[in-house]
Amino acid sequence: MTRFSLLDLVPVREGDSIATALANTADLAAHAERLGYQRFWVAEHHGMAGIASAATSVVLAHIGQATSTIRIGAGGIMLPNHAPLLIAEQFGTLDALFPGRVDLGLGRAPGSDQRVAQAIRRTLVGGADNFPRDVMEIQAYFAADDRLGIQATPGAGANVPLWILGSSLYGAQLAAALGLPYAFASHFAPAALDEAIEIYRRDFRPSAQLKEPYVMAGYNVFAADSMADAQLLASSMQQAFVRLRTGQPGKLQPPVADYYDMLPPQAQAILADVLSASSIGTQADIERDLGAFLRRTRADELILTGQIFDTAARKRSFAIAMAAAQAITAPELAL
Repeated sequence: MTRFSLLDLVPVREGDSIATALANTADLAAHAERLGYQRFWVAEHHGMAGIASAATSVVLAHIGQATSTIRIGAGGIMLPNHAPLLIAEQFGTLDALFPGRVDLGLGRAPGSDQRVAQAIRRTLVGGADNFPRDVMEIQAYFAADDRLGIQATPGAGANVPLWILGSSLYGAQLAAALGLPYAFASHFAPAALDEAIEIYRRDFRPSAQLKEPYVMAGYNVFAADSMADAQLLASSMQQAFVRLRTGQPGKLQPPVADYYDMLPPQAQAILADVLSASSIGTQADIERDLGAFLRRTRADELILTGQIFDTAARKRSFAIAMAAAQAITAPELAL
C-alpha cells in the first residue's frame, strides 16, 4: 500500500513574520497527523526570505512538540554545510526527545547560493565531493563504531533511519550502493525522475537498514472544491518559482487570479518544466493525477507539498489530497 507524507518549506508569507510561519508549520503538522499522513518533513534552505526552515533540527523539535505519532524529519539536511558529527548529535538529540519518530534525509546540494554557502562553511573545500564519505560517517556515529575514536553524545545508538535525497542520477546511484531509501525531488526537478528510479531499483544492494529498494517521490498538490479555486491557490507557488528562476526571490505572495494565463510564454515554460509533477483541481482531479503518477513510478511513497498563501486553504488542500489518496489506494482499487 502506497504511503503519503507531507513536505513543508515553512513558507513566510508577505506581511507575516517568521514566528507566524513557524506556528503555521506546527499547526499543519498536527493537522497532517490527524489526517493520517505517514511523515512530516521540512527542508534546509538558507538566505531565502520566504523560507524559515534554515535551522532544520530546531524546527523539527518545534514540530515534534506539536505532534505525538507522525514521523518527523529532514527532507533534507544539506550535508556539505555541516560536520557529520554535529548532525549525528542534533538528530541523536531529536531521537531522544521523540523516540522512533525521526528521519534524516541527506542531500549534497548547499541549499543556497555560493556566498551563503561560504558564510555557512567558511571554506568550500571538499563540500559535495565528500558526500558519500560524510553519509557513512553519520552511519558510523549512530552505530557507535569504535573505529571513529569519537562517540556522538547524543547520537550513539540512535534509531534514526537515513535517506538519500536527489534530483539527478547521482543520488540514485549512491542510495542503491548504500542500501538506503531514496527520495526524488520531482516536485521541483522532475526531469530525471524515471531514469533515476530505474537505476536505483536495478542497482540496489540490501543493507542492515533496508532489504528492498524503497522509493519516495515529491508531488505538488493544490486542491479545492472547484477548479477555479484550486488554480487561484496554485498561483502563489507559481509566482514563487517564476521569481526564483528570474533572480527575484522573496516572501510567499498572495494568490493572483488568472496568473498563469497572464505570463509570457517563457515563464509558462518554466512552470511547465518545474511543476510537471503536480495536480491542480478538485478531489476527482487529484485522484486521477495521483493515480497516473503512481502507475508511472510505482513509488512506495509520495511526499506531497504545495505552498498556499491562506493557511486554512492549505489545510483543506491536504485534507482533499488525503481523501484522494485513500480513494485510489483502497484495497479494492489497488494499483
